[in-house]
Amino acid sequence: MDRAGDPRPGSGSPLERVAERVRRFLRPPRTLRPTRAGWLFFALTFGVGFSAMNSGNNLLYMVLSLLLAFLVLSGVLSESALRGIRVRRRLPREIFAETPVPVVIEIHNAGTRVPSFALVVEDLAGPRTERATPAGRIFCLRIGPGETESRAYRLSAPRRGPLRLAGFRVSTRFPFGLFSKAMLVESPAEALVYPRVEPLPVRHEESARAQTGRASGGSRGESPEVAGLVVAQPGGLRALSARATGSAAGLGAGALLVAHRQRLDARVDEGLRG
Repeated sequence: MDRAGDPRPGSGSPLERVAERVRRFLRPPRTLRPTRAGWLFFALTFGVGFSAMNSGNNLLYMVLSLLLAFLVLSGVLSESALRGIRVRRRLPREIFAETPVPVVIEIHNAGTRVPSFALVVEDLAGPRTERATPAGRIFCLRIGPGETESRAYRLSAPRRGPLRLAGFRVSTRFPFGLFSKAMLVESPAEALVYPRVEPLPVRHEESARAQTGRASGGSRGESPEVAGLVVAQPGGLRALSARATGSAAGLGAGALLVAHRQRLDARVDEGLRG
């Protein structure tokens, strides 16, 4: 698993390349989506603010200030968790359709002081990161300053052919879980997916036939094969049967070859008839 997901060289007409640059320039660096707890917090903040404006109560204004400061703190801490994050993938050498394979994701925190918490990295499959679908995701609880963490997910390609990976979506709900802040990381890569490998079942009839052919043979003395010989050991021969020696003395190589060939032909013909 040492084939890295290196960016592919740029292609297309000059107009398409200019449009791609404009699209990247106009794309916001971060996306922010409230969670269920975030919507409840918004409703509470709106209710406190509306009551403070109608009543003019200083205590309600103080509570509203604390709630708004809580929102600002959440945005600052989540931004510090995403800043300086570098992501890299390592694809396996061979990928087969409908067969899960491990893909390693390396996350590096380029910061020098602040660690990153609760990072979710999604590997996006598709031509563009905005319209891509997640092929897999990993979670990392903490990455210290200057540290690199490796995680793996199981990639299952639905069909054979080229598989395009556009990049990554890195998101976090740190620190209070009110928002999910995400950023897109461009890291295009392309892999070739081979056809699906289907295991061939072994039928019981063929297995039994192979066992029968392997066990068939005449008794000792009735077969042209030599029996009773032992592999030579350093210092001399051991357990060499006199009967086997006498049988082997009058047995030529041609007879051994003919007998071996007849036995193989019988097995092949039996297999063809079955």
